[in-house]
Amino acid sequence: MGKVYIVGAGPGNLDLLTIKGLRCIQQADVIVYDRLVNRELLREAKPHAEFIYCGKQPKFHTMPQKMINQLLVHYARLGKVVTRLKGGDPFVFGRGAEEIEELVKNNIAYEVVPGVTAGIAAPAYAGIPITHRELGNSFAIITGHCKNGEPADIKWESLVKSVDTLAIYMGVGNLPYICEQLVKHGKCKDTPVAIIQEGTTPEQKTITGTIGSIVSLAQKAKIKNPAMIVVGEVVSFKNRIEQIQEANNKVTIGLTSGN
Repeated sequence: MGKVYIVGAGPGNLDLLTIKGLRCIQQADVIVYDRLVNRELLREAKPHAEFIYCGKQPKFHTMPQKMINQLLVHYARLGKVVTRLKGGDPFVFGRGAEEIEELVKNNIAYEVVPGVTAGIAAPAYAGIPITHRELGNSFAIITGHCKNGEPADIKWESLVKSVDTLAIYMGVGNLPYICEQLVKHGKCKDTPVAIIQEGTTPEQKTITGTIGSIVSLAQKAKIKNPAMIVVGEVVSFKNRIEQIQEANNKVTIGLTSGN
């Protein structure tokens, strides 16, 4: 029997892959990888390693989850070292738990290698701390999309009343609905919001606004997935830092010109 490594590939930036994750790629006979995995990572595989793409897009899945589970079992039974490469972290909306359950049912050895998740990394690269002693002591990671579309099963009222910051995955398509629910359950329309598209990559694009304005701003900026939505006062920290930097630049320019 072989072994399966369930590996988080991180949020997109090559340098954010863990050392252990890199070793799992280098040792694998078979790599089963998702859509949001940086393809450059596959160059680290050994010669003759087999690659299987099983990426999912909204309303289009290359292969159903059940088939992915069966693939992992199949190759492990052939004595292969299998690396299941997932964007972000395997246990943060990555369905890693479902794959592990299938492996355990078939008595397949496995190991989970955590990855850096976009809900923390993307805001950090945009200059937004997910927690801050003055602006937000708690945060929740939630999905902005569910099996049937809008995330109607989210406990919006509980989140609004008890959590300072929301990091919302896969929510761009349902952004109007999300903002509507937040206001309906008590969030102020002036609450800061940021959307970070393709966070941590060279293509990163960030917009900021409020619950009341972010839908129109996202439409104007043509924001699309993959993107993280961050809701909370911590978003204002980005503007604070930019103002300080701007003031420092003015001082530097003044000193340089001799004024």
